[in-house]
Amino acid sequence: QVQLVESGGGLVQPGGSLRLSCTTSGFTFSRYWMYWVRQAPGKGLEWVSTIKLDGDSTYYASSVKGRFTISRDNAKNTLHLQMNSLKPEDTAVYYCYTGDNWGQGTQVTVSS
Repeated sequence: QVQLVESGGGLVQPGGSLRLSCTTSGFTFSRYWMYWVRQAPGKGLEWVSTIKLDGDSTYYASSVKGRFTISRDNAKNTLHLQMNSLKPEDTAVYYCYTGDNWGQGTQVTVSS
């Protein structure tokens, strides 16, 4: 079955960095656009970033553009999100998403 497992979250100070990973199995990863979506405490889902099949085309929400970088390794069926210059408002559970399936999420907390 399809599995998406996020990792790399944690507690970081404002201005810090984290690298999230999403390890996938059970589907042909290279044939799917992939997405990162987040949910802040008490708020709805917010789209963060999209990457197309070969990784050459990427898209970002205005709130993270210039600070976050999405990437993928089709040989390892893995999606990444490099997050730099983190702000308290980036605090959320981060999910990877295929368009059909969700991971369980990884918590990112930005606080001093």
